Amino acid sequence: MSRLPAASASLILGTAGHIDHGKTSLVRALTGVDTDRLREEKARGITIELGFAPWRPAADCAFGIVDVPGHEGFVRTMVAGATGMDVVLLVVAADEGVMPQTREHLAIVRLLGVRAMVVAVTKADLVDDPEWLELVVEDVQGLLEGTPYGDAPVLPASIHDPGSLADLAAALVRCGARARARQSDDLFRLPVDRVFAVEGAGTVVTGTLWSGSVARGGTVRILPGGGEARVRRVELHGQAAAEARAGQRTALALTGAVVRRGRIARGDVLVADPAWTPSMMLTVEIAALDGTGWRLEEGQRVRVHLGTVEVMARLALFGAEEVAPGERARGQLRLEGPVVARCGDRFVIRSWSPMTTIAGGVVLEPSPRKRKRVSATELDALKALARGGEDAVGGAVALAGWEGLQRGEAGVRAGWTGTTAALPATLPFIAGHLFDPAIVARAEARILAAVDRHHRTRPLDAGAPLAALRSSLPAQARPGLADGVVAGLAERGRLVVEGKAARLPGFEAALSPVEERVAVGIEAILARAGLQGPSTDELAAGAEASRETVLAVLDFLARRGRIRLLGDAFWVAATELEGAAARVAAGLGGREGLGPADFREVLPLTRKHLIPLLAHLDGLGVTERTAEGRSVAAGPPR
Repeated sequence: MSRLPAASASLILGTAGHIDHGKTSLVRALTGVDTDRLREEKARGITIELGFAPWRPAADCAFGIVDVPGHEGFVRTMVAGATGMDVVLLVVAADEGVMPQTREHLAIVRLLGVRAMVVAVTKADLVDDPEWLELVVEDVQGLLEGTPYGDAPVLPASIHDPGSLADLAAALVRCGARARARQSDDLFRLPVDRVFAVEGAGTVVTGTLWSGSVARGGTVRILPGGGEARVRRVELHGQAAAEARAGQRTALALTGAVVRRGRIARGDVLVADPAWTPSMMLTVEIAALDGTGWRLEEGQRVRVHLGTVEVMARLALFGAEEVAPGERARGQLRLEGPVVARCGDRFVIRSWSPMTTIAGGVVLEPSPRKRKRVSATELDALKALARGGEDAVGGAVALAGWEGLQRGEAGVRAGWTGTTAALPATLPFIAGHLFDPAIVARAEARILAAVDRHHRTRPLDAGAPLAALRSSLPAQARPGLADGVVAGLAERGRLVVEGKAARLPGFEAALSPVEERVAVGIEAILARAGLQGPSTDELAAGAEASRETVLAVLDFLARRGRIRLLGDAFWVAATELEGAAARVAAGLGGREGLGPADFREVLPLTRKHLIPLLAHLDGLGVTERTAEGRSVAAGPPR
């Protein structure tokens, strides 16, 4: 048995074609491996389950071969194998030519976006008439015309003719060289296509490693059911390995409570990153197959094949009642069971009954909110998701709206395969999330408007409280967005932040004529009261203005340093406080262990007013409170 090369060179080569056209025999002739391992397969002479074989046709090219069943009753299994293909080997028997499953398998690999194809016209040795063989080749070429495989090589072959097998191998090597390599530094994902028990190893799962890598001893999550398992052993085509990488056929021996309880099956997906989540709905771009006679209709019940899972769903179209053959549309699949998907994933749709392939498409939103229609902005975002790359990130961020998109979510919600550091720098990053520039612009406009409104309605305030600015954004806005936007505006000089308030540049609180009269009255009262200042309630009661106006004027005068509230109880003029500090320093400077009675020598006040005044002097450093009493600094107050 040939051995697989380094992980970076691995590609998945899958077979496709009608039953009994020689797919399994051809794989055995190329690799020496009989992929029909089940007793029933050998008894019936047909492939029922997926078969696997490693193959290195050249020093710099290695394939993991997936042999799929050709019988129409096993299309579900065929789709499970086809979804991981990098290159497809379409097999057409020379003695029969193009058959129904040839056409359906071709439609499936096309819908799944398999980029590269080679066609083997098998059993060429059974055809005596060269013209018949030429007609079959021409028929295949006609079938491929107008598809992405129009220039695919079509090669007659026989398992008994080494020369034809060598030509076929060479064509596959050339095709493999053009196939896009999978990225091992991407998010790990392994759709499970088989689960079985092995004595001494426990539960083993197999699948094609779609992306990322997995190592022995690592931890994986099993979705959609949930739960974790530890990887006890990694195998690549029966050979133990330290790790498996994207593009390889992989077997993992797993252990864990979920595994021991038997809660893992074909259709499950192994992942590691927390961004992966199961979903009961997908926003999709869908294409109805031409030539089938089937139309897609609003509310139609269909079979959705995604990865290794088949699930029933209802189709909800955006702005259309039906999709004609050959046409495309956008909509949502309302699923009857959870799936694990990623933006950019391809899927196949088969009719409920009779079962035949009628459509396919690409996942745009793997975990969307329910929509009946889309706005122009949402439509632009969905189109961006379909384009992939940086455009898709922008589309996902736009659809995230006020909530924003975590950088780590871009891999799933936008299909981003690069590092988080390589995400588009044009997208604002605030509070740990990426935001659409339009959302940030709207947030800025709301906050600036809120500040301006506060200046107009509360002109004596130093600025708008930051808490009020946070509430100016919609309730669904990401916590921290408002603070981030305020910080950005301040950095660009469009806001001035002082303490817990923000103001527009150039704004200064100013008293109106009415408020000026109130201020003069307040300061006159405080001048007469000296250090035995009145409370807020007393000032409000004696003023010829509303309580709200008095409070605003008091706050204004306090910010200007003209008055001070002592102990949250009494208002005193700043000049009186300065005089008190000077008298204490002059009369008691350098003394220690002083009690309240000692301070009455220079501050003849009742205890009610004296205690908050002493606390104020402590804050100034004129006095210092100790266990033995207060001490007074020598020299003038600071």
